[in-house]
Amino acid sequence: MVNQFYSIMAKLGTVISMIDSPNTTKFAFVINDVAVSLVRKGQFIEVQHESGKLIAVVNDIFRSNRYFERAESVAEYERAGMLSSHFPVNEWSYTIAECRIMGIYDGKLLHRCSFPPAPGSDVSTIDEAMLATYLGFKQNGLNIGKLLNHDVDVKLGLSKLFQKHIAILAMSGAGKSYLMSVLLEELLERPAEHGRIGVIVLDIHGEYANMRANHSFSDRITVYDASKMHISTKNAQPEMFPFFYQLSGPQKRMLNSTFYEHRRQAINEHKFFSIKDLMIDISGVDDKKSISTRDTLLDHLDSLHKLKLFGKVDDPSVSSIVKPGHISIISFKEIDGEKKKQLIVAYLARRLFNAVKKGKIPPFLLVVEEAHNFAAEGVKRDEMLSKREIERIAREGRKFGASLCLITQRPVRLSTTALSQCNTHIILRVSNPYDIKHIGESSEGIDSHMLGSITSLKTGEALIVGEAVVQPIFVRVRKRKHDFHTDGVDLETLAKEFEKKQTQKKEDVEAFL
Repeated sequence: MVNQFYSIMAKLGTVISMIDSPNTTKFAFVINDVAVSLVRKGQFIEVQHESGKLIAVVNDIFRSNRYFERAESVAEYERAGMLSSHFPVNEWSYTIAECRIMGIYDGKLLHRCSFPPAPGSDVSTIDEAMLATYLGFKQNGLNIGKLLNHDVDVKLGLSKLFQKHIAILAMSGAGKSYLMSVLLEELLERPAEHGRIGVIVLDIHGEYANMRANHSFSDRITVYDASKMHISTKNAQPEMFPFFYQLSGPQKRMLNSTFYEHRRQAINEHKFFSIKDLMIDISGVDDKKSISTRDTLLDHLDSLHKLKLFGKVDDPSVSSIVKPGHISIISFKEIDGEKKKQLIVAYLARRLFNAVKKGKIPPFLLVVEEAHNFAAEGVKRDEMLSKREIERIAREGRKFGASLCLITQRPVRLSTTALSQCNTHIILRVSNPYDIKHIGESSEGIDSHMLGSITSLKTGEALIVGEAVVQPIFVRVRKRKHDFHTDGVDLETLAKEFEKKQTQKKEDVEAFL
């Protein structure tokens, strides 16, 4: 209906004089009575300007009526029921839209507005084909959804969106995983001639694993159970052991000496060595001065051995995980220990980055769910091994085709180093004031009006800022083309299942007795 109206009547209103506008950054206009239902906050509009087409965004809308300005007069007349019946109040009602000027568009570039629009100028709906061009949307881009208040597909270029990394920020339940699944759909359906990348999803809660159940994607998605993964001891380094930076100097020297001797033999003799082999060698140290060093080191190695993570070879291998147009989902659902999760993420990130640098694997996107648990602010990199590797990709990855997507519900807890390297932020609803403040400080181009809108975004609505777009835009995320259910179960079902099991147990006991 909105588009039908736009095609018939383009004029929305008239620029007016205010105390401090029009100027080179903002102006206001009175909305025509017939267009009042069509102008919305966040909408793009255009004004004819002596230098070309002036593009602006509606920052806010307010309504006024001179008859209702003085509270005491309104109250007095309303007591007698005389205001509406004795005065033409409807004729003095008007609606004003306040706008922020983006610039003057010449068809190719947006130039800074150096002279304000004239009062009395017509304000019109914007040509949506021109709007798509101005915002830098690509015909072969990833279709995220519709531009809010416009019938324009938001198609973002692959390189613009991912090469300099992306962060998806939102509170729980605002649609982070849904948005990511839409992006994954776009990447899976992308033809080879447009350029395809490999995708690795670190699926902490098992939310994406069921994508493989869809027959359209089954041959392009592989799900790995992280609890069954193995790391080749030969490819590891002492520095990646969780306890390494807690060791004393003598303990580090003893570990390094034993480890690299085993590694040298393994390479020369094509053999495998295990954590247990390291423990056996170190337990043979009987120098009195080294006994305390030995015993402490053995305790640490024993805790590492009990993780049952190290094996003869990497399983799965990096080359099998990363394929163009393919998604590998690493499900951590069966792992409870944070130490093991950290170790897997750190090792995987390091191996992926080293492999893409050497050209052994295609460009890739590493999606890190619950990123604040793997690259936390205020935690030393030595104490969180995955943080060091994630920050390394964030700083250097774009040169080699290693891209990051960090997803978090607590932006304030995410590493500032990693977040600042994400040149595109997609922000869904956030309500925590500390997170909102952090987003405002870390996301370039967000003004106070946009920041204030983040708390009121509906589920599925998002604000995109940064490298992927010419300027911040509000988007309504499209529906998934292929539906799939996540492993999440609603509270009512969990409660009913628990009581059903309890009742069944009681009946079984009574039957046995």
